[in-house]
Amino acid sequence: MGRLAIISDLHVDINHFTEIELQQLVDVLLAEHVTHLHLAGDTANRLETCQKVIQFFSGSIPTTFIFGNHELADVTGEAMMAHFPDDHFLNERFVPLNEKKVLLGFTGWYDYSYSTMKTTEEIVRLKNLYWYDRLIDREFSDPEVNQLGILRLEKILKDLEEKELKVVLATHFVPKKEFIVYQTGKYQRWNQLNAFLGSEELGQLIDRFPNVERVVFGHTHRKFEDTKLQQTIYSCRPFGYFYEWQLTRRFIQENQLMESFQMAKIRSILKTHQEAFDEYKKSHLKQEFQSSMTLIDY
Repeated sequence: MGRLAIISDLHVDINHFTEIELQQLVDVLLAEHVTHLHLAGDTANRLETCQKVIQFFSGSIPTTFIFGNHELADVTGEAMMAHFPDDHFLNERFVPLNEKKVLLGFTGWYDYSYSTMKTTEEIVRLKNLYWYDRLIDREFSDPEVNQLGILRLEKILKDLEEKELKVVLATHFVPKKEFIVYQTGKYQRWNQLNAFLGSEELGQLIDRFPNVERVVFGHTHRKFEDTKLQQTIYSCRPFGYFYEWQLTRRFIQENQLMESFQMAKIRSILKTHQEAFDEYKKSHLKQEFQSSMTLIDY
């Protein structure tokens, strides 16, 4: 028996993590008897940082990873994005968990199928103005990139089905509309960014393969309860940025630093109370890590 842990969206550079914080995560993983760690994208903005993190974890636990959109801004060429030459890199590859089950990695992409905007021109204009992925040099349009990846994944899933192997699929982007939040009222404008969250076509492909038992993904920076759709259990509990953490919310509430919770003001408040927040984080970060991983026994 073994135990797989899948974590997405660590963002170690944005979260200013050092080896001290990473060791806290290792301590949690070892306490949970994890025998394989998989990082499902957005580990870091810089490729070099991402690789250093993988090496750090690999010193304690066998570790694999895929890219998220943040790493891809630091990678050149579609071939390198899909088949990066690193023994730990699992995109469009699989490793056995036991004789009957494999862990399959797939970065994925998006095709605007979750968009509320009416035209592709509107979507592309918004992306080029505001979205991080404007920094990524892709050779094809977003829908084309997504479609090519789906076709490659389909071949892999067919092969695994023929081999009668069960699949745990770790991807970065959102495969089902059930995990897309559509805001109303004054927050409705945020719905425009849903265009860049994932692809319904990925979920439709998964539906065709009953041997895909689990799908674990991130990218949303919003946690959801495990949900079974058709034959597959979907898990989404990304770690996210420091100003989104539950420990940050508790720190602000316990110290009565806001009369009403406002996300836009969090970073300035934390900066003003940085020393106290750093101390609070030391005591509560392990709990945040624990709530942001998917554990699968095999």
